[in-house]
Amino acid sequence: MGWTENSVMGRKAVAKGQAGATHRLSEEDQGTFHYVYGPYSEPVLRIAPGDVVEVETLDAFGGAIRSESDLPSRVLNMPFVNPQNGPIAIDGAEKGDVLAVYIRSLLPRGPQPAGTTALIPSFGALVADGNQMLNAPIPERVKKMEVTPEGGVKFSDRITLPYEPFVGTMGVSPEIEAVSSLQPDYWGGNMDCPDVAPGAIIYFPVQRKDAHFFIGDCHARQGDGELCGVAVEIPATVTVQIDLVKGWTIPGVRLENEEFIMSLGSARPMEDAARMAYRDLVRWLVDDYGFDDSEAYFLATQAGRMRVGNMVDPKYTLGASMLKAYLG
Repeated sequence: MGWTENSVMGRKAVAKGQAGATHRLSEEDQGTFHYVYGPYSEPVLRIAPGDVVEVETLDAFGGAIRSESDLPSRVLNMPFVNPQNGPIAIDGAEKGDVLAVYIRSLLPRGPQPAGTTALIPSFGALVADGNQMLNAPIPERVKKMEVTPEGGVKFSDRITLPYEPFVGTMGVSPEIEAVSSLQPDYWGGNMDCPDVAPGAIIYFPVQRKDAHFFIGDCHARQGDGELCGVAVEIPATVTVQIDLVKGWTIPGVRLENEEFIMSLGSARPMEDAARMAYRDLVRWLVDDYGFDDSEAYFLATQAGRMRVGNMVDPKYTLGASMLKAYLG
């Protein structure tokens, strides 16, 4: 969609939608990948608002699962999963600003030609926790799938699913905490929301000077909830334009695309995440779209939609959205 006048980005961005310089952050340039979001890592790249960055990400397993015989318990070094590129410093970003990230494209890349999903013991929405329950853990299994933008995701010989890529984990540094890249919250992180996809603008509340933006954990596709805990994980090349919005205070992550606006809430239990998301959506309707409190509440009740991003991570992520067709 780019930076249109119908978007918050179009109204408030510093760069007014004009792309700046283009940077490339390759796997080699990144060097050390990060497993926490926090303010204590030195930036690997510094950019100006409006600049474009092409980022080479690893898959959620850091490329360790190369075949279906590479069981997670044998090849992964927990909790070192969900490797993140960054941090990327954005000139002029200060606490109280909003970082606006427009996802231009997301393409699978080597060295792994296939997407990976897995059943991991004691992990997933439909398994008992082996550390707390008497139930036996679910048997491990790895499933590899061919992934191409043109041909889709070859789930099996009889089922091919569309290629619907998105970024599972992205966000800004918290002000003081260092938090696992497996966890989502107000700074973003491991939201696993399929709407964080090419064509969308994601808004993050800046918590520290220069913002310190992280990105990783790309997916070829995922159903609502990321049920077994693992989407179709792929190494990818992601192209993003990163801009800065001054004078806009938001409590957590927001998103918009051509069709709708969305507020994201991350919490446990799930109803708390839903309340957080809908509460912020109602506030957004009041603050930026001219509704009074009761009308916004009525509209969210009658026309709001709820997306389940993940129901497996340390905090669940849900997105409450409203179609732009109702917003004038």
